[in-house]
Amino acid sequence: MDIASIGGVALALIGILAGMMIEGGNIAQITQPTAAMIVIGGTIGAVMLQFPMSILLAAAKTFLKVFLHKGADGEATLTQIVTFANKARKSGIVSLDGDLASVSDPFLKQTLMLAIDGTEPNEVRKIMQMEIDNKSEIEEKIPAVFEAAGGYSPTVGIIGAVLGLIQVMKNLSNIDEVGRGIAVAFVATIYGVAMANLICLPAAGKLKFRHREEQRIKEMMLEGVISILEGMNPRMIETKLRTYLTEEKHGKAAVAEVGA
Repeated sequence: MDIASIGGVALALIGILAGMMIEGGNIAQITQPTAAMIVIGGTIGAVMLQFPMSILLAAAKTFLKVFLHKGADGEATLTQIVTFANKARKSGIVSLDGDLASVSDPFLKQTLMLAIDGTEPNEVRKIMQMEIDNKSEIEEKIPAVFEAAGGYSPTVGIIGAVLGLIQVMKNLSNIDEVGRGIAVAFVATIYGVAMANLICLPAAGKLKFRHREEQRIKEMMLEGVISILEGMNPRMIETKLRTYLTEEKHGKAAVAEVGA
């Protein structure tokens, strides 16, 4: 589980609801199924109009990665590549053919297969870089779905508020009903703004971060296999590839420093 994502949503909701209750409000005031139906339904409809169904389905599946995500272990991948480099240096690149079954990452396995088959380093780089770029182009569209939803939901919330005010106008003769109706009408605006700024836009940002993290690991894999193919010293390969893990290393160091 991603503690930051779950804790962030929980903290935001607790802060908003606690602040409202301190000011004398209660949760029942913002519990309006009709307003939620207008905002959620209108936002999803607008997003469906903008994106093809295949991208929408992919975005729906990927949404769980915001809260549940097991990222690639950069250190383990680096250790595996260095092990392959040592073996290739002693027994040749073809000797790695027997290790393909132990490689779980499809990208690394495909890159190694090209290298073992005698493909030139430049061709390996070209083929696998195209693989990275093509997959990246597809994955970049998924955060765009949530960004679009974050742009539409506040506007749909305003539509819901206007619809509520139209109903309020029917009861102008009863001032008590007018005041209560206006309060209810603006709940749709709250839902729209909250959906955009507490869910959709933060989710888009987190998915972009996940995508870049995965892309960096793939670039490290590609560079490692090409270095093996070019006969680079395993120690040099490790030093070279460790630069791809600088961000991960600094993040862990920062967490450790805070914990200390």
